[in-house]
Amino acid sequence: MSQKPPAFKTSLSFHSRTIAYFYSQIEQQKRALQRIQAVLPEPLAKQVRHCLIKDKKLLIYTDSAAWASQLRFYNYAILAAIAPLTRTSIALMQVKIIAEQTGLVLRSVRKANIPSGEKIAIIRNDSLSIRDDQLKQALLRLSATLERLSGNP
Repeated sequence: MSQKPPAFKTSLSFHSRTIAYFYSQIEQQKRALQRIQAVLPEPLAKQVRHCLIKDKKLLIYTDSAAWASQLRFYNYAILAAIAPLTRTSIALMQVKIIAEQTGLVLRSVRKANIPSGEKIAIIRNDSLSIRDDQLKQALLRLSATLERLSGNP
């Protein structure tokens, strides 16, 4: 007869004061986040990603500097809204920007807009008729660089 292996329990199924403390902290942060989002206008509320209460400081996380700037205008309203949720008074609010941590950037690679060979020739030919030597040399260098970048010698 084969014996049935003992059932595996996940670490979260055991009762622990440490885990209970972390769960209470997570719940407090969720309630604070909901309260902050309720105080803000809807477009701005969508930009608040996370919040954290640490010591006497409230940290709010968003995606960009533009949204962070807008959130700072609501400093007093946010602090007043979360005051009933905390045991200690919050003295300071900081807005932090969440940077992309993955290293994968999904932006398109920007390429220079190189004019056609015809337009490069026009720049070169017109530069030969200019009397100002400095401007003439600059346009000749420009046409040479554009020709080199276009790959058409």
